Amino acid sequence: MARLEMSELALAGMGQASPARSVMFELGMMYASGRSVPIDLVQAHKWFNIAAVKGHAEAVRLRREIAAEMTDADIGRAQRDARDWLKAHPETAAAPRPIALCAAA
Repeated sequence: MARLEMSELALAGMGQASPARSVMFELGMMYASGRSVPIDLVQAHKWFNIAAVKGHAEAVRLRREIAAEMTDADIGRAQRDARDWLKAHPETAAAPRPIALCAAA
């Protein structure tokens, strides 16, 4: 799993169109559906949360959907895990939006 994450994250800095958020979303899908890993809603929520922070709209919807099936304690754990992951990987922080500059007339 780590090789998939890191190889895709490395591409994020190479000018590709936000592969990191797609990878995070796919990790959420894997854990939510049990594709290649055991079903783990805490991990699914964590990865959907990270993808949502990076602007993946579908991740926002799916995170909300699986949260309805989780306990408050599990949601809290998933949120802490996502926050800890983002702190440990600052290179994946969401890029700031470009500022539109207006030329003076």
